[in-house]
Amino acid sequence: MTSKTALITGASRGLGRALARTLAQQGWHLIINARGADALKAVQTELAMMTHVTAVPGDIAQTSHRHALAIAAQASGGLDAVINNASILGPSPQPALLDYPLDVLADVYRINVIAPLAILQAVRSFLKPQARLINVSSDAAVEAYEGWGGYGSSKAALEQVTAVLAVENPEYHIYWVDPGDMRTQMHQEAFPGEDISDRPLPEASVPGFIALLTGDWPSGRYQARELMTEVG
Repeated sequence: MTSKTALITGASRGLGRALARTLAQQGWHLIINARGADALKAVQTELAMMTHVTAVPGDIAQTSHRHALAIAAQASGGLDAVINNASILGPSPQPALLDYPLDVLADVYRINVIAPLAILQAVRSFLKPQARLINVSSDAAVEAYEGWGGYGSSKAALEQVTAVLAVENPEYHIYWVDPGDMRTQMHQEAFPGEDISDRPLPEASVPGFIALLTGDWPSGRYQARELMTEVG
């Protein structure tokens, strides 16, 4: 049986690492990305005991790095799934919009909105028929939370980009997914000094993503943990 291959960005920690670990356990081949080479290498070493893993460290905002991801996708024989998970929060603590440094806001949009689209453009020639394309979003994309104007608006823009992609490319399954609150480093940075131990670990959101990757759900917006309630 031919293994499926997934490209996962931001796979060195949090949700990306949890997704990579579960897919490795299920026999998927993986192409993983993160900016931190050492942390990414550690994940590769762990998962290589279960499956074939190609680690491509680098910045998804850079054209040269996206080209390297495309080369890895070609070498793998094509992609069954792309999970655009990598993103940045912005300043911590997060400023009000009237105080938000515009150069930093531009960086947030470059990573959270433009880079995911650019990755899909880079690997489009290597997408297999019926490929699953997932852009990881947030409830901050649809709710107006004080102090979340930068990150939240970038995720709202990502959702609209993804929705249009779905309309324009009906041959693929295209999803924008809210994983819910999670106990991650990014979430801790969003609430500096606060105790976030009551948030679920990223692993709690993984089954919803797996359902989208392996099922026949129509393109659209999903909440990962509520999706599992529907499946159950």
